[in-house]
Amino acid sequence: MSGPPKVRSINVADLESRPVLVPAGNKARSVATARKPASKPFRKVERTEVTAPEGKRESKQSTDLSPLSLSAPSVLGRHELLLHSNLSLNASCSSDASTDSSCSRASTGRNVRASLTSQRRPSTPRPEKITAKVEKIFLDDSSVGLQELLHVKKKCAWVTPNMDPAYAAFHDEEWGVPVHDDKKLFELLVLSGALAELTWPAILSKRHIFREVFMDFDPISVSKLNEKKTVATGSAASSLLSEPKLRAIIENARQILKIIDEFGSFDRYCWSFVNHKPIISRFRYPRQVPVKTPKADVISKDLVRRGFRSVGPTVVYSFMQAAGLTNDHLISCFRFEECIVAGSLGRDEGNEINAKAKSAVEKKTNTC
Repeated sequence: MSGPPKVRSINVADLESRPVLVPAGNKARSVATARKPASKPFRKVERTEVTAPEGKRESKQSTDLSPLSLSAPSVLGRHELLLHSNLSLNASCSSDASTDSSCSRASTGRNVRASLTSQRRPSTPRPEKITAKVEKIFLDDSSVGLQELLHVKKKCAWVTPNMDPAYAAFHDEEWGVPVHDDKKLFELLVLSGALAELTWPAILSKRHIFREVFMDFDPISVSKLNEKKTVATGSAASSLLSEPKLRAIIENARQILKIIDEFGSFDRYCWSFVNHKPIISRFRYPRQVPVKTPKADVISKDLVRRGFRSVGPTVVYSFMQAAGLTNDHLISCFRFEECIVAGSLGRDEGNEINAKAKSAVEKKTNTC
């Protein structure tokens, strides 16, 4: 059969496969395969038409008319448009979510605080309940007095409730009270010298042994003691102090007798250094209480010059505190004012107070 040959319409896309920029690289694709991935971005662009401006919508409509004439730069531009639109949407959503969450946290925090403050109610104890509890304590423990609990006496800071009872009694009855008896002054000088080897609680616990060994601190009797027998091992005195300390006590008793001959009494000699009036320190804190003072240094030098032993400034100042030559009670202590009153009394009245205090301390020490 003859006739004009049939001519098929040939599409340019069928003859040439154009390279497209895709994540996998530049690869030659057929028309069938090239149309499939191109349809997906068109759908994505249709979803973002709400946020895109009018100029971009017109360009999109013009590109939809000829999908096969797309080039690599146009595809890249569409991908960038998609990325920018998605990022803007995500950022706006995240900012809204953060503001909502912060508002919700703030509101919940206010609610929780409001609920907590509403639950907390100031509780004020009723006086009837307090008195009932106090009466119950008194009924349960009859050994504790009502006045002792209601009126607790404040003491110096170094006297704690767990302190040795003998030391607490010594503080409450003797320490700081002016002493004018020669035997008592000699005793306090010996005990103050023993502080170089022992503490006050240990010394007071052995106080009865000191009095037995040194014959109630009578200077005449102590001066006649045999040093060898007193210092010998196994003796009662050897269990108290070292040999140099024991020899010093006997020698100091002999020197006190010389002072009595010169001044009439050891009391006058000691109180002459402070013009026969106790020194009132008025300390507020324990750190203010010194270990020694210039006055103690003067007394120590004079005693050493007269032949005394083991009477350094620290020992002398401890003696001044115990004998009442200086009132080192803290101003907050109840004994501060009492020692001032005792210092204003005469020697006879002061000796009576010291005798009563001595007997009270001895009773408490024996019971312990």
